Amino acid sequence: MSPAAAKVAVEVEGRALFLTNLGKVLYPQTGLTKAAVIEYYTRVAPVLLPHVRGRPLTFKRYPNGVDGGFFFEKNAPNSTPDWVRRVTLASPGSTKNRETITYAVLGDLPTLVWAANLASLEFHVPMWRVDSGGEAGGADLMVFDLDPGPPATIVECCMVAGLLRAALAADGLAAYPKTSGSKGLQLYVPLPETSAERTSAYARALAQRLEQENPDLVVWRMTKALRPGKVLVDWSQNSAAKTTVAVYSLRARPRPTVSTPVSWDEVESCHSADDLVFTSDAVLARVERAGDLFAAALHPGVPLPS
Repeated sequence: MSPAAAKVAVEVEGRALFLTNLGKVLYPQTGLTKAAVIEYYTRVAPVLLPHVRGRPLTFKRYPNGVDGGFFFEKNAPNSTPDWVRRVTLASPGSTKNRETITYAVLGDLPTLVWAANLASLEFHVPMWRVDSGGEAGGADLMVFDLDPGPPATIVECCMVAGLLRAALAADGLAAYPKTSGSKGLQLYVPLPETSAERTSAYARALAQRLEQENPDLVVWRMTKALRPGKVLVDWSQNSAAKTTVAVYSLRARPRPTVSTPVSWDEVESCHSADDLVFTSDAVLARVERAGDLFAAALHPGVPLPS
């Protein structure tokens, strides 16, 4: 067995784990190994876990690194340890015609390390949580996913984010920005538990209004022909069946970029496509310096206007 493939026994908060292939390079451009990915998630766990706790997890796994193939995995693998929390939920409209899916729920450090050891570079979660009995609740977050159509970049996304922030504030709602870790920006709005149908309807109506008011900058429909040079305000991520990349999750880009919370000052001063790109090392330094810039999104917001 090669050193890269050797198993290493570890104990994480009392849970026994075997870590494998720690020397495998998952980000060839930077040489970042699986061991470094696990270290990143271990160090960022104190700020990541509160945001994903209780949310069913969709893994995006890259067993051969970011240059290899990937697959989404919703069902917890057969090898899932007994101590990992799982919930079985109905899956209407499943692309694989499954009536139910048994999800892992990412709520503690051992589960996070176990998931990272599966080469799960990205973690995707819904806008709702399950309760202590494993029942799905209503949405406690509303999200606007801002996706630039080239030649637009995150600079234009930041312009649209400012428009969204003002519109939401007029309805008494607070929004918190994070990068997607890829090309765009996302705004999260904390809410008391609300039906996904209602958050989707509100988000769609607001996206449509922004396009009407800013037709040269905003588009609310996904039709590709409409998107060049504009920012798609994707309201559809509020569907109960959809997931969005978790805050502090790595992304499978050439460099190990992260979906990173940013301040409104940073959004307003963004003038270059590179201004809001943060790699794993930079994110750890930001957290050490400033704490969790997304912490306010954990507090219940105010209800959507009637």
